[in-house]
Amino acid sequence: MMHPDRRTVLAGGIALVATPAAARARDYAAAAAYSAERRGISFLVQQGDRILFEDYPGRETGRPHELASGTKSFSGILAAAMVQDGLLTLDEACADTLSEWRDDPVKRGATIRSLLSLSSGVGGGSIGRPSTYAASVAQPFAGAPGVFRYGPAPFQVFGEIVRRKLAAAGRSDDVLAFMNERLFRPAGVTHGSWRRQAGQPTLPSGAHFDARNWARFGAFVQGGCRVNGRAIVDAAALADCFRPTPANPGYGLTWWLLRPGLIPPSPRSPIDASASALAGLPTVSMAAGAGDQRLYLIPEHDLVVVRQATGILARRRRGDADWSDADFLRLVLDGAR
Repeated sequence: MMHPDRRTVLAGGIALVATPAAARARDYAAAAAYSAERRGISFLVQQGDRILFEDYPGRETGRPHELASGTKSFSGILAAAMVQDGLLTLDEACADTLSEWRDDPVKRGATIRSLLSLSSGVGGGSIGRPSTYAASVAQPFAGAPGVFRYGPAPFQVFGEIVRRKLAAAGRSDDVLAFMNERLFRPAGVTHGSWRRQAGQPTLPSGAHFDARNWARFGAFVQGGCRVNGRAIVDAAALADCFRPTPANPGYGLTWWLLRPGLIPPSPRSPIDASASALAGLPTVSMAAGAGDQRLYLIPEHDLVVVRQATGILARRRRGDADWSDADFLRLVLDGAR
């Protein structure tokens, strides 16, 4: 719902749409309540570069919060940037960089594309407890390629590929420093702490972002990763992040796609992508983490939605099913009309 008496103000480089309190509450009250009743601490709706609504029950604005597995989706965009830079291709063999995989008939068939679609044969690993890059590379494969295996290990393997490619190019092999330089700073995005192991950032989890910066990154991605009108990542590789993959129709390259047939990360996952749950919803892609951390991209409405919540460890252990992406998104879209 648009209001004729909205006025735009600037805050931190983002245009905030200021509306009368009653009108703003009417727009998104149901979605805000749904989130808050389920441990929500941040809820933000952004359209283009304008924040339409934000709510922080019991929490101050601007405080970074752990994204859990919402961290994973940065890797797909990092890969698209490296394609543009000529540092890798999605269909190259991982063994081109990981020389220790070359003598293994299964490992040498894995590509960066299959690695990032979680269908290479690399095992998932222990959720929430990623091994180091080196240990992830050294572990045996869990099975044949073509099967969706969710977990942290593929992202740590990708981290080691990135590290070695940076070193081979004569650059610092600090993967997070490269991400900051190549993606976050150009996008106008800052983040809080980021967990490291053996000196490198954990790529499957461990990033801390506040709601505005996570939304800003989402808007950057939804807008084609453009800076001053120029795309700074490879367009085809970026599109592949949001294209269903054979092993899982609901997963692209590190991004979840709310599509019928989605294979969830675990049997206890709250992600419901049945045809009945998704009926009437537009195309939605998301970065998703334990505790129902969510970054939704809704290109049909040019909307980016962030939702953050407490209880990451408890939700990982119990797998409670009190959260529905479809129900929440319907409330958000009702407010946006």
